[in-house]
Amino acid sequence: MSMEEQATVGSWSGEVRRAVEAILMVAIDPVPANLLAQLLEVSTKIIEGECEALAAEFEAENRGFVLVRVAGGYRFQSHPDQGPWVERFVLEGQSSRLTAAALETLAIVAYKQPVSRAQVSAIRGVDVDGVIRTLQQRGYIDEISRDPGPGNAVMFGTTQEFLERMGLDVLDDLPPLGDFVPGPEVVEALERGLRSDPEVATAEASSDGAPSESPEG
Repeated sequence: MSMEEQATVGSWSGEVRRAVEAILMVAIDPVPANLLAQLLEVSTKIIEGECEALAAEFEAENRGFVLVRVAGGYRFQSHPDQGPWVERFVLEGQSSRLTAAALETLAIVAYKQPVSRAQVSAIRGVDVDGVIRTLQQRGYIDEISRDPGPGNAVMFGTTQEFLERMGLDVLDDLPPLGDFVPGPEVVEALERGLRSDPEVATAEASSDGAPSESPEG
């Protein structure tokens, strides 16, 4: 390839990259690679290559934002190490954060979906009607099917909005539940620490061979 041809290819690639950057800059939701390919009349493979190049370029320049793939598309978002400043900006003077109950319910839906309201209540041990409504209003969960069994209960699952908020591309990107479950040795230690019955403690001490006090005669 001659130098002139190389310059032409480089210029064409640069124009595609600039167009991708401009579209993603104004997009509200993540933009799929195939949609970008249709808009710019190039192959999906070329779009993915240009997005990877853009992502590497921003990272090399140590910018405050990154180009990432989430929920099946590409979008700009703040750099992870700038999280504390962004969180301070977003939450300052606001009270829209989810409660602990809402986060717990959302986690159950995310990992157990499709799941009914009754099943979530059984896991949490409390009524979750209000929390379910809140999560629906926020757009994090929605009705996705009906239970074929008696009663045809509504089954809930997470939404595209959930993936975007969590920074996930697909649900398989959720961390394994095992990462949050303590090992058996931790559970055993907690159980020992929670025991406060002196009779239980005495019985355990006797079973370990500890001498017991002789009765006064």
